[in-house]
Amino acid sequence: MDNKLQSNYTHLQRSFGSLNSNNSTPFSDCSGDYSPPTFSDSSDECVIDHLVSSLQSLSIDDQKQAAMELRLLAKHNSDNRIRIARAGAIKPLISLILSADSQLQEHGVTAVLNLSLCDENVKLMISSGVVSPLVKALRSGNQTARENAACALLRLSQFEDNRKLIGRSGAIEPLVKLLETGNIRGKKDACTALYSLCSVKDNRIRAVGAGIMKVLVELMADFGSNMVDKCGFVMSLLVVEMEGRVAVVEEGGIPVLVEIIEVGSQRQKEIVVAILLVLCEESLVYRRMVAREGAIPPLIELSQCGTTRARHKAETLIELLRRPKSANTSSTSTSSDGSPGRD
Repeated sequence: MDNKLQSNYTHLQRSFGSLNSNNSTPFSDCSGDYSPPTFSDSSDECVIDHLVSSLQSLSIDDQKQAAMELRLLAKHNSDNRIRIARAGAIKPLISLILSADSQLQEHGVTAVLNLSLCDENVKLMISSGVVSPLVKALRSGNQTARENAACALLRLSQFEDNRKLIGRSGAIEPLVKLLETGNIRGKKDACTALYSLCSVKDNRIRAVGAGIMKVLVELMADFGSNMVDKCGFVMSLLVVEMEGRVAVVEEGGIPVLVEIIEVGSQRQKEIVVAILLVLCEESLVYRRMVAREGAIPPLIELSQCGTTRARHKAETLIELLRRPKSANTSSTSTSSDGSPGRD
């Protein structure tokens, strides 16, 4: 099995390609380096060697200039990304990410992001210890540094072996914070990174513990956030875990999910009916809550007018909600806190 998620990178728009094989996923890009190219984006090795050497200058201004130029050289040119890494830039750039100077940190983060678009560089970055500095920038950097750190961690997480390391390094909590408090670009970047990282069980548990479900429910309740689809996909990963299911209910998610079944787009309805089905398969209590919110009429409509996948899931959920009470007294029924319960 391929150890990378499907990728199709087009750096001009910072497109990172589809994050999974499902064409309905909204995760098609992660915004990043918006800096304009102020000079030619091609360069020879002598120029690159000089810039890499300047990264270790005693002058902060020289470091800033060198990091900025390397950042721009790596922005659009895949050959430059290889040249810059081979010239030894990765370790000094990682050191800049730890700088107390916010602009120097931003240049370091963004240069690392641009270099990470070359697969050949990712392994070297990981072995050079890039993850912890990126997490630091994600926690305490300026707005651009935080957004680009999220994108860099997303890029590193495209390789399955890196996802556990990124989670253990403390990235989940600040990504949840960025999802909650960032601007629209930051929210999208954080959500995309979390979607990738939460393919790992331990990271799903970490995300729920960091309070992600409250943030997801609030964003999904606000159609003006333009985050319903992205947040729905993340939630669909989290409800696989008992902790995730409990958190959805505790944060008032069921009324929000039912409302989306009523008024959401076809894709949103498809995402949400899958979430509700997972909740209801696991708990009689949750079935009752979903039914009380008036889910059956919009589910009937969805079963007739939705996509093929949505219709199938809606039919299954309707059958589950209408099942006689006596048929639900098995050991699979759970109480609202996820523990075995009774009727």
